[in-house]
Amino acid sequence: MDAGTRPRAAIVVTGSELLTGAVQDANGPWLARELGELGFGVTQLVMVGDRAEDLAEALAHVGAAAELVVTSGGLGPTADDLTTEVVAGYVGAELFCDEELRVRIDARIATWAKRSGFAGAALDEATRKQAMVPRGAVTLEPYGTAPGVVARKPDGPLVVVLPGPPRELQGMWPQVLAAPPFAELLAGVPHAEPRHLRFFSLPESEIAATLRDLGIPDGVEVTTCQRRSELEVDLHPLPGREVAAKELASAIVERHRAQLLSEDGRTTDELLAAVLAERGLTVATGESCTGGLLAGRLIDRAGSSAYVVGGVVAYSNTAKTAMLDVPAEMIAEHGAVSPEVAKALADGARAEFGAAIGVGITGVAGPGGGTEAKPVGYVCFCVTTADGQVIARDPVLAGGRSTIRERSTDLAMHLLLRAATRYSS
Repeated sequence: MDAGTRPRAAIVVTGSELLTGAVQDANGPWLARELGELGFGVTQLVMVGDRAEDLAEALAHVGAAAELVVTSGGLGPTADDLTTEVVAGYVGAELFCDEELRVRIDARIATWAKRSGFAGAALDEATRKQAMVPRGAVTLEPYGTAPGVVARKPDGPLVVVLPGPPRELQGMWPQVLAAPPFAELLAGVPHAEPRHLRFFSLPESEIAATLRDLGIPDGVEVTTCQRRSELEVDLHPLPGREVAAKELASAIVERHRAQLLSEDGRTTDELLAAVLAERGLTVATGESCTGGLLAGRLIDRAGSSAYVVGGVVAYSNTAKTAMLDVPAEMIAEHGAVSPEVAKALADGARAEFGAAIGVGITGVAGPGGGTEAKPVGYVCFCVTTADGQVIARDPVLAGGRSTIRERSTDLAMHLLLRAATRYSS
């Protein structure tokens, strides 16, 4: 490849269940991110069902214009798991049963087979199928029961074959990086450090206008992505264009500093976890319309037991009063969805669990229950702290019920970050 040129990579995700909508693909975006960080330009992400002819056609299509093709899925023991077989045909290699690999797969499932009572001819045949690999390819040790494969098509791309379960695919990724054919390809990839900006509550239209005004320098690729309530702006410079990317990033930040979340790509969740852990702060939640989504979001990170002390889903008025000491007369006077009740939920959660920071959320998630004064999407938030902070918001959020609840959780996380950052120890 020419110096200064990003090599092209393509991703082929297999699985008929993905095409029906029964399962949402997690591998394609993850692989695209990893490959982008390594310096590849991901040009195509193709999804196909579990049909050999469709997969063969997809490989021929994407492989004609890529130096690297990565597949996920179709490595299991059933008849519709055909990826390794199709890839072998694509690279022109015969399949053979790697007996040593088969023994290792057997060892992995021996305990389960004995306990479940499914040991026998059917399981032996399934194991043998998974041990069939293209001759001459590099085999990646199974992270579950399915091995991966790295094979090169003569006068064509390098093909990396990975399992479908995200845990197995991601667990196998370090082996991909260490595989000699991949390491050789990667050694020739011109690499320039990308820059990742992240903003909160900044619409893509504003970034689009900013980029039109500033102009995008040659040799710098800019991508934007709205994820939850955060806007990611990634700048990928070619080698030698790092300064241009840095200057553009600085200009973007200067335009939108009020909405800037991080200049290194860290999310609200990452920033909040870091500041809570570093400062020894604790959080408690009092949720109504979000029904525990906020608590779930907080404890989704490893190590969260150091700063999340507890939470209450107080959905009914009776629960608000009984569990978090929200005065019944306050609810009668202001309504369950009100700034006053949100503050009482925050104070009640903080007092109940002895936390440094409490957060309360109550709102009208819909689709019914709205009024002219308090329409669907009206949500009241309050964060109170032991050092005397009171941060309150009561916006009207757009969307359906699930979207309103998700956006409510996003905003609550952002308010918690603000309170934790300003906390006086």
